Amino acid sequence: MKAPIYAPLPAARSARAGANRPRATPPRRAARDTTTPLIATARELAAQAGRLRFAAPVAHVYNPLDYAWRAHESFLRAYGGGRKRVLFLGMNPGPFGMVQTGVPFGEIAAVRDWLRISAPIAQPAAVHPKRPIQGYDCPRSEVSGRRLWQLFAERFGTPQKFFAGHFVVNYCPLAFLSATGSNVTPDKLAKAERLRLGEICDAHLRRVLEILQPEWLIGIGAFARAQGESAAAGTPVRVGQILHPSPASPKANRGDWAQTAARELAAQGVWA
Repeated sequence: MKAPIYAPLPAARSARAGANRPRATPPRRAARDTTTPLIATARELAAQAGRLRFAAPVAHVYNPLDYAWRAHESFLRAYGGGRKRVLFLGMNPGPFGMVQTGVPFGEIAAVRDWLRISAPIAQPAAVHPKRPIQGYDCPRSEVSGRRLWQLFAERFGTPQKFFAGHFVVNYCPLAFLSATGSNVTPDKLAKAERLRLGEICDAHLRRVLEILQPEWLIGIGAFARAQGESAAAGTPVRVGQILHPSPASPKANRGDWAQTAARELAAQGVWA
């Protein structure tokens, strides 16, 4: 039987005989600090986006960079260090993912069991009764996040190997809910609201690109790719796209989303 995808990794085996022989070690350059500026720019994004106000169809706005900051900061500190070759870009927090855990595409099992991040989750100022913030006790699974993190776990094995050259960030930090509790995506906002939010999100994404200096910016879905192309304009960053893993996508529900995404990355030259 195949082991659960997020099962704890086995303990490392003892070194083989002769492995302790001295070897010539080339000099290493001092690692550039990326974690501190990532944290600073995320705090700024949270504050700026948190000051915005939105009209109908938006009734509630969740800002997990505010009430779930401790978890998000843990994510940045654990995995934001060093230059990244590939930056994956999502749209905005999902109701059963980052909204609950503070981690992009933060499906609870992946955050808890693979990323090993756990932190107290507070509450937004106003909570929609149909979309409570239950943190790691939320019984729902974020399908998009489960599919995305399973792809990375199956390919790389450990988060350390994945994050050695990759990172994941959302374009927009806010989640929007209608009066009925349904999800309102950023592209459905009023034009003036969308433009104000876009200025803030573009500036944040450009700053993240400056900090992490990726070779590739991969939009998870068409919206993210379009925003990525705009933010990366005039930079050497190459922009690509993979199929969004949302259950609302018929193509993503065919049962082979991971294989499709891996093929798309290989075709673009992102993965071998």
